[in-house]
Amino acid sequence: MAFADPQSITVNAVAASLPRISTVGSSSVYQSADGLVRLTVSHSGTKRFRRMIRIDHAKVAADPFTTGQNQKYSMSAYVVADVPTVGYSAAEQKQVVDALVAYLAATSGARVTQLLGAEN
Repeated sequence: MAFADPQSITVNAVAASLPRISTVGSSSVYQSADGLVRLTVSHSGTKRFRRMIRIDHAKVAADPFTTGQNQKYSMSAYVVADVPTVGYSAAEQKQVVDALVAYLAATSGARVTQLLGAEN
């Protein structure tokens, strides 16, 4: 079963509609019309499964080194669940992922801020 088409991602209170642009094997890609926001969902593996969801985000902003010029900048963020083929039910896998997401979101995203600030 595939994710719904289109998907929606909201960055900084701006929603982007992401229609599916490709499906190859166990991977689907959803992308905004302007190409600045992309969502990838993929699954791979035989002895262990890697389940990944990734957002790639790009923007055009001033080039700090060249006055009057703009530059395209991009970043990505993703979550990977690496699970054995047996031993964890789907519900147990979800519990572990939910724990990580809750940990990162706690206290208004303070852990994400620490991560992005290079704290360990």
